[in-house]
Amino acid sequence: MPYKILHNWVIMGLSVFVILTGCTSLSLVKNPAVKPVVSEELPSGNGWWQVWFRMNWPPETEPVWHLDLYLAHQVIMPVLEKHKNDIHLWRFHRRAKRDRAGRRFTFWFYTTPAAAQKIVGTLRSDPIVINCLAAGLIDEVLYDTPTKIKRPDIEDTSDKNWPAVIQKTWPYYIDGVSQMWLNLVAQVADQDMADRRPESLEEIDRFYSRVNETVTQLWQRNGRHAFMHHLNAVFGYQPLIYWEKRMMKF
Repeated sequence: MPYKILHNWVIMGLSVFVILTGCTSLSLVKNPAVKPVVSEELPSGNGWWQVWFRMNWPPETEPVWHLDLYLAHQVIMPVLEKHKNDIHLWRFHRRAKRDRAGRRFTFWFYTTPAAAQKIVGTLRSDPIVINCLAAGLIDEVLYDTPTKIKRPDIEDTSDKNWPAVIQKTWPYYIDGVSQMWLNLVAQVADQDMADRRPESLEEIDRFYSRVNETVTQLWQRNGRHAFMHHLNAVFGYQPLIYWEKRMMKF
């Protein structure tokens, strides 16, 4: 049968179907049985808290990024496991800029003041943190005071320049990104620790430097497809305006 005739028969068939079924055909499109979690559905009485490590960064030197991996793996990961039922969302933020804030590794988490107080107390007394402060690897550790919630809304730590809908949904995205990064660090480190765990600060420094190199290589060699391509696929392969002001696809 010629394509044009077949096309006409298909259109006629669909028209008859709509006429016979009437509005009942709209029932074929239903609301999802399980709706995505949104900020309004999170338990009340929670807020955002942060613990930020101001890392030592002498003038005219490169940032020592691999110490972030050490803190994430050995300090933050046990806290996340211990308080997994209390922390609803969390993320890492890493930065190095020659300004007042300087070189920081920050742990953000969304929970109640009571849970935040326990988490802050655990991090204050963590022996790894204490040793890094004593060795001069960390200049200071700063905390939000876990008494009064100052950031109750899910979007309170998102970029205010973004559209409101992105501000409200971005915390879920960066939570997943942070989880994957931490799991990469943990798996690489645990594999390398199979024979012998580093003990001295010098051994730990060299060890996590190697872990950082491996994770960086995984990102550089696989990031385009494993991360960027599949993120682009979620958005239907639509190009975006990159910082260079040109359209890109991944």
